[in-house]
Amino acid sequence: MGTPGPVTAHSGGRRLVHSHAKECDIPGTVDLSVREGDDTAYGQALYPVPAEDPNDPLQWSPIRKTLILVVCSLYSFLSNSALLGPSVYIGIFAAEFNTSFTDASNLISYANLAFGFGSLLLVPSYHKFGRRPVMLGSLILYCGGLLACSQVQTYSGLMAARVVHCFGASVCEALPVQLVNDIFFLHERGKRLGYYTVCLCFGATGPLFAGYMLNGGHSWRLFFWVEFAFGAALFILAFLVVEETLYHRKPPVGSSSPERQSLEGGEEKPTAVESTTPETGAAIPPRKTFVQSLKFWGVYEKDTDFLLMIARSFTYFLVPHVLWVITTYGIYIGLGALTFNYIFPLKITAPPYNWSQLDSGLIAVASFLGYLLAIPFTPSSDRLAARLTRKNKGIREAEMRLGVMLPVMLLAPAGLIVFGFAAERDLHWVAYFAGVVMCNFCSYFYFTFTLAYAIDSYTSNISEMLIAMNLGKQAISFGMGLDLLDWVTRHGYAVMIAGVFGAILLANNLALLVFMLYGKRIRAFMSTTWLARVHRESVREVATH
Repeated sequence: MGTPGPVTAHSGGRRLVHSHAKECDIPGTVDLSVREGDDTAYGQALYPVPAEDPNDPLQWSPIRKTLILVVCSLYSFLSNSALLGPSVYIGIFAAEFNTSFTDASNLISYANLAFGFGSLLLVPSYHKFGRRPVMLGSLILYCGGLLACSQVQTYSGLMAARVVHCFGASVCEALPVQLVNDIFFLHERGKRLGYYTVCLCFGATGPLFAGYMLNGGHSWRLFFWVEFAFGAALFILAFLVVEETLYHRKPPVGSSSPERQSLEGGEEKPTAVESTTPETGAAIPPRKTFVQSLKFWGVYEKDTDFLLMIARSFTYFLVPHVLWVITTYGIYIGLGALTFNYIFPLKITAPPYNWSQLDSGLIAVASFLGYLLAIPFTPSSDRLAARLTRKNKGIREAEMRLGVMLPVMLLAPAGLIVFGFAAERDLHWVAYFAGVVMCNFCSYFYFTFTLAYAIDSYTSNISEMLIAMNLGKQAISFGMGLDLLDWVTRHGYAVMIAGVFGAILLANNLALLVFMLYGKRIRAFMSTTWLARVHRESVREVATH
């Protein structure tokens, strides 16, 4: 962790960490200068400032935090693989249910839409009733939908079951980000969001597993049985290790921005002998026991207006930093999850390739390789930001992490050109793989670091921001996948993929330069608008504050 502060022990025996870091006048600009007694990382004070309470998630042990991150990341992997895996069955669904390829592909498109729009209800739910009960409930809904998928006999029944399990799992698109915000310090978030992104991206390998189940002579129903089994096992693990992370800490003494701090909550604390802090003499409650941490009821945020929270989330579409995340995720999901998985199986099983339907999911290997090559760069934005912060005399600017994205800015559009012309001119199958590797390598950088940047940049209710992000990105990706096969038939692969989609992606990636050059001015301007005032008034837990 770095330089230790004064020893403050509690009944669990673990030392509490201390910090005097504070946010400056502009959201996203943080003073990480070290004062005597501060714990540090990269030579800078820790932020947010944790409470003198072992039940504050920021004070939890690294093992506890890591287990929670693992469970959420595995949930993201399973739900995304369950969403995308059936894409290799489009031809089989069309034949079995006597429908067109376009209608069969809607089993993925509409499920993808439910995957995003479920957050409209589930995110406000975990804000009002707690993270733990909503996560466990969503896993039950997810498993129930998968079980139904393995049993249905009609197209409409399969569509309904797909919507149910994707709606249930939709919270996994927001909850990992929320939990990273809840339990990790600012300097840790880029790396931890990267680990979550790895699992989200590896969910694109679902078609590979689904194809090999067919190769083993099994029905498409086995895929849903396997996903159900893993989902049930994950539910048990989540019940044991994912403790409630909703916590309201008092504003630090002397904080310059008390309105941006979380308010004091009424969490139930176990009774035991209490110690005191050396700085304030306040009583330190003991750490909850393992049995007490299993409780999944009792959280109720009476000040949270459920419907108002849903309505207010739409205002985040007007925040430039959030909008950039929405377009980034929407476009890359539309490409990686839908475009590549729709087009490659149909092209590769037709002349001149004539691959077996059983091998049509191998494009997932290219997706996996692209993400795998990017993993070593996961800590790069945190390290670059820390280095630039030291040069800036301890003042952290949100834009300091963006420089790591410059080398890959043009790589993904180039990958789309390769993939589009490979499909248009029936080039060697290696060209398809090369285009996907290039695009997904770049997408890992944009997924991870645009999200971290948006969270750093703006004083927000993180739950409302995540609703907007999930609605927007799934709507964009849905639009890119809906009737895609008709588009390429009418206009050609090169025009649609290399031309239209390539131009859209290039414009989105070039926005990086705008935020690197003018990001602080945009933050300063946004902090003075009526929109910022509305969002500040709704803050109960804030990403970096």
